[in-house]
Amino acid sequence: MTAAIYAARANLKVAVVERQICGGLVNSTHVIENFPSYKSIHGMELMEKVQDQILELGVHVEQVAEIASLKLGNRLKTVETDEFIYTAPAVILATGREPIRLTHLDECEQVHYCSICDGPAYKGKRVIVIGGGNAGFDETLYLLSLGVQHATIVEMMDNCAADQATQEEIAGRENTEVLTGTQVKEIQQPNGRLATASLEHIQEGGLDSVPVDGLFVFVGQRPNTEMFDGSVDLSPNGYILADGDMKTNLPGVFAAGDVVEKKYRQITTAMSDGTIAALSAGAFLNEIK
Repeated sequence: MTAAIYAARANLKVAVVERQICGGLVNSTHVIENFPSYKSIHGMELMEKVQDQILELGVHVEQVAEIASLKLGNRLKTVETDEFIYTAPAVILATGREPIRLTHLDECEQVHYCSICDGPAYKGKRVIVIGGGNAGFDETLYLLSLGVQHATIVEMMDNCAADQATQEEIAGRENTEVLTGTQVKEIQQPNGRLATASLEHIQEGGLDSVPVDGLFVFVGQRPNTEMFDGSVDLSPNGYILADGDMKTNLPGVFAAGDVVEKKYRQITTAMSDGTIAALSAGAFLNEIK
């Protein structure tokens, strides 16, 4: 959306094609406290403000759009959805990332990957949060704000990677527990509902069975680049390789945001990528005139 703002203000005709809703994973972030100009803001609220801006600039937005065909190698790129066929000399790939799923738990309906989406149902209940990074701790705080009875954070590594201030906030809560060097080995679902989970202590061995009503998983994310494989150069981990101007190996194809191979992934760095990608795309269009 940041790329769309810059492109539209440069009098370029812009379309945003989104598989779900604009804003990506930011929409599922309960609170953002590191975005300049807002001391604290809900992720979805921030994204709605950005979307309002691109709509006022006349940007065409197609949401909940599955891409049926994508051709990036020609001078005119083609993006086909169920509703439209878009052609343009320049395309910016900003498909972001999605949560890594734990496939051995996916058959259980009480396993979730978004606390904002599914957390309210667990007021007064016990939950396990898998993942000791910032996402796991932040989402645990959100679940506690919803009124969950007890939350246990489970991390496979010996230490949690979340910010120290957030870890200290969790440590100050009586109804929380943090278990490191531990993983959810299996779950039990009598009568078709989650009842207990078997926690394996990786170093010492042995299993503990604990009561639980819901599992929330935050163990990382993977890039949404399957449709680009074979046409756009990707890193071994599947991220798009782009230079400092956000150019890919294909002329007229740029990339931005978390889908790009880089060190830091934040809302502000994604917006920075979008800015550079739009300016680079504008320069490219001027060159081919």
